[in-house]
Amino acid sequence: MVLGAFETGPDITETGQALIDHPDQQVKRLGYDLMRPTKELFRHWARCRDGTLTRGGFERLMQPIRQEIDGLLLRGVFSGNRKLQGMCRPLYNHRDWLWTFLEVEGVEPTNNASERALRPAVIWRKLSFGTQSASGSRFVETILTVVETCHRQSRSSFEYLTAAVTAHFAGQPAPSLLGGV
Repeated sequence: MVLGAFETGPDITETGQALIDHPDQQVKRLGYDLMRPTKELFRHWARCRDGTLTRGGFERLMQPIRQEIDGLLLRGVFSGNRKLQGMCRPLYNHRDWLWTFLEVEGVEPTNNASERALRPAVIWRKLSFGTQSASGSRFVETILTVVETCHRQSRSSFEYLTAAVTAHFAGQPAPSLLGGV
């Protein structure tokens, strides 16, 4: 799981668990310290999601949690411990991304939806042994993106691809994949 929209590196939950699992006691301590407010965050999120906590109440409860997590990440950055610095610096440097879910309604504090969307591509890569060229990789990326986008829009990917190929051979632009355009 990931906080906010930060999906390009380790997330706070994964980082906390990796720190806890580390043999260095300083690293392990910060991991435990990070997991406490992270678990509290997800307890509040569950209440907000199920309607037993208002969005405004959730945002208020998150202020001290956000400050605590930011402070713990900063502690890791300035710890002098290379392992802690390497795991905490990217999260601290992009901490605003971690909290996008507080500022943008509809964004969840996890990347579960993204991971589910990527799962078919990962399975395809494992079963097919990938591609043999950069152009093959671009083709697969494009097709998988089209299929997932159509799926999310409840559109037929077959109908979209048929229309795109027909448009190509007619010298016309491909139909838009942007919703409502």
